Amino acid sequence: MNIAEIQAYLYLIGTVIAVAVLYSYIMYLYKSEKSGEKDYEKYGKLALDDNIDSKPLVENESRTKHEKKEK
Repeated sequence: MNIAEIQAYLYLIGTVIAVAVLYSYIMYLYKSEKSGEKDYEKYGKLALDDNIDSKPLVENESRTKHEKKEK
């Protein structure tokens, strides 16, 4: 077994691991959007609507709690 064979096996193993990680990440994104946990279309529109006076995509929970305490 020479160095070229070792490199080929390591390349193959690395490729398989990278594919597995990326596939699991894609499945995570799909499941979280399907369950309604997140809406990634809103984040896609962020690049088009990026003004300083734009409405926030997600309301900050700590900010709303802080505002409720002040009232």
